[in-house]
Amino acid sequence: MMILAIESASLTASAALVESGRVLSECTANDGRTHSETLLPMISECFRMTGRKASEIDALAVSMGPGSFTGLRIGASTAKGLAFALDKPVIPVPTLDAAAYNFFGSEYLLVPILDARRQEVYTALCEFRGEEFIVHEEAAARPLREQMERAKQLGELLRKKCLFLGDGLIVHEDTIRREMPEAVIAPPHMKIQRAASVAALGEKLFREGKSVSALEFLPLYLRESQAEQDRRRRGLPVPEVEL
Repeated sequence: MMILAIESASLTASAALVESGRVLSECTANDGRTHSETLLPMISECFRMTGRKASEIDALAVSMGPGSFTGLRIGASTAKGLAFALDKPVIPVPTLDAAAYNFFGSEYLLVPILDARRQEVYTALCEFRGEEFIVHEEAAARPLREQMERAKQLGELLRKKCLFLGDGLIVHEDTIRREMPEAVIAPPHMKIQRAASVAALGEKLFREGKSVSALEFLPLYLRESQAEQDRRRRGLPVPEVEL
């Protein structure tokens, strides 16, 4: 099975081509450029480097959110366009779960975080028990300090140290180190989200029958964008966004 995976939910943009559990190619950037500049060239490069053709893939695995509204819409529209053109299914992969899945077999309590602004993070709580992946708390937006306390309590219950990961560390690492010094911070090469992890978890979800059509796929936002909230406060209608 060949999967094209896309990660664009937050600061990191990444694309990967994975076949039968083998990463054929992967391109990742976290340099401040917009995903509209980087994502399609990355996808093209994944095919160019491997000599594979887009028509050969069996499915597209897409980081579905939560995350940046702009990043999610770019990733969703790219995936839906390719899926329509190629007549392939889409595998929606929860962004935070995919980030944690990069730590397959870890003995830590995994705490992925993405910056949600307004002193909040998008976050979840996950762990591995052998090869079993367990999500204790699904994606939510909450204050960082609240999440640190929730992670600490669950970690004590499970007798596991907490490991923080995700590109939200770019903004929040100093706070975590200062206020939760017992926590483990992912090393630089494992902090950010990877499309290869989206593909790995995506293949598992595909085999569980959790793929959808391009028409059915929608990103997970969790909350309205700042622009939408501003319109509501001013009593203006909020248009529905369809991808």
